[in-house]
Amino acid sequence: MPRILPLDRNAPPASVAPQFAAVKGKLGMVPNLVATLGQSPVALNAYLGLAETVGAGLLSAPDRERIALAVAEANACDYCLAAHSLIGKGAGLTADEIDAARRGESVDPRGLAVVRLSRAIVADHGKLSDHDLTAARAGGLNDGEILEVLANVVLNILTNYANHIAETTVDFPAVRPLAV
Repeated sequence: MPRILPLDRNAPPASVAPQFAAVKGKLGMVPNLVATLGQSPVALNAYLGLAETVGAGLLSAPDRERIALAVAEANACDYCLAAHSLIGKGAGLTADEIDAARRGESVDPRGLAVVRLSRAIVADHGKLSDHDLTAARAGGLNDGEILEVLANVVLNILTNYANHIAETTVDFPAVRPLAV
């Protein structure tokens, strides 16, 4: 049971009604995460604004989903794993690529650089080593893209932690734990 309840999607407060309508227009639904973040217009607008900004960046949709999956796995966020497994499929990732991203791997050299950098940012709280940066650059990322990976990681930490705090009910198809 959620510790922070989602707002009623059919009667949201005026402070978040336009945002709910926009999300519903894009996704066909207002996910529980969005309805929960709606408890704080500041939190909801921070999430939506950052999501829109990184969505218009240089990183491809598949790479953004690889980041989301790698970060969600590192932070054990079942909600985000379920959501981004579905969204990742829509972005063109195969089931094997989704599992690989969750493990911090990819057969694509650039995808590998993205997920390894993402996991290093999470594991080391942003205190990257020279080796981490050299590996990211060798994988094809320039300095701007390295910072854009960081922005995507921050977006996903926001949602991971919000879901942990709220214990958001998962409203996407559940995913299985990774085989050890």
